[in-house]
Amino acid sequence: MFYPSALHLLLACTIISTCLALECYVCDNQEDNKGKCVKSIKTCEQGEDVCLTEIRWGSIPYFNQGAQKQYFISKRCSTKSLCERYRESNMHLCTHIWYEDWKCSECCKGDRCNYFVISGSDAHSISGLVGVVSTIALILYR
Repeated sequence: MFYPSALHLLLACTIISTCLALECYVCDNQEDNKGKCVKSIKTCEQGEDVCLTEIRWGSIPYFNQGAQKQYFISKRCSTKSLCERYRESNMHLCTHIWYEDWKCSECCKGDRCNYFVISGSDAHSISGLVGVVSTIALILYR
């Protein structure tokens, strides 16, 4: 009869955990959802069971009157509980008001589920939407 050694069990667990590990796209404060944000993939650590995506709209490094605003996209692995807490703490900041700084975050489950940014939109689609909304606002409030 074959009895597995501790080394065999360790090897089997390593292979299984590697095969079952979640993969997420990762990037930090990128200006669009291209390049690094859709090419850099990380195998998440044990316990990290969701992918977290954040999009910020604002000026960098500090707000100046008339400073040009832009998008900043970050993606990473997270635990579900930490991601949900982070999302809830950002909820009041997720306004999408073009003339204010804002920040939104999303959690998703599944390998590479964070390819798209917030509800499947990339920064260029959001930029176009913000442009349309701002044009309408200018027309209405003249």
